Amino acid sequence: MRTLDAAGFRATVSVPGIVLVDVRSSLSGSSRAFSAVLDAVAARHPDLVFAAVDAEAEQALAAELGVRSTPTLMVYRDGVLVFAEPGWLPEDSVDLLVATVRALDMAAVVAQYPEPL
Repeated sequence: MRTLDAAGFRATVSVPGIVLVDVRSSLSGSSRAFSAVLDAVAARHPDLVFAAVDAEAEQALAAELGVRSTPTLMVYRDGVLVFAEPGWLPEDSVDLLVATVRALDMAAVVAQYPEPL
């Protein structure tokens, strides 16, 4: 799992493909538990990018992303944020989320939700 700082965040999430970002806190038991879940899911999906942002070390980035609690999972596909939710999910739910994101019609997503001007 990659560790992201503010400087590398944009470059990582804007690449083609699927990027899962775990915004976490080392002080949070839920964050530690969810990191183990994501490690297991990452082993089953080696073609995806799994990354983490330390909310304490990157407070400005966490605030810019609108993170209010940790862990928060954010999923980007082809540079577009398609999922963001606080709290941790069990492995099977993350696998289902991955399958759902893989199946997205990104042309339709971009047409429905264009970037703001």
